[in-house]
Amino acid sequence: MERIIIDGDACPVTDDIIRIVENTGISVLIIRSVNHFSLAEYPDYVSTIYVDHGVDSADFRIVKLTTGEDIVVTQDYGLASLLLNKAQHVIHHKGYEYTTQNIEQLLTQRHISAQVRQQGGRTKGPKKLTQQDHDIFSNFLKQLIKK
Repeated sequence: MERIIIDGDACPVTDDIIRIVENTGISVLIIRSVNHFSLAEYPDYVSTIYVDHGVDSADFRIVKLTTGEDIVVTQDYGLASLLLNKAQHVIHHKGYEYTTQNIEQLLTQRHISAQVRQQGGRTKGPKKLTQQDHDIFSNFLKQLIKK
């Protein structure tokens, strides 16, 4: 495993990831839009790349940079589907891995929700992450790294 790439515009577990990989030799690469610029200081094993604020700029850069040794963390189902055959692992911040078995259902649900919103309906947004959610993700990532 070479590194963990984070789709960093809205990743609620960035600090968890940085803490978990400390002293493992695994580097962390955060890809963010310039709209999400941060002055946060990170350890030497963490780097950040900022991309233009275009709709899919971060996604395109992540796809371009990902190798077969990387773990990518994203909540974007579309991006995850593009990376399934490219990255070693593509995972969600809720502590599960995207697979060829679950990605179709996730994309279908996303499409249905988009249709509802286009017709003026409302859909529920994601719930705020709880400490239990952080613990689930952290345990999942630690197990993945041990493999």
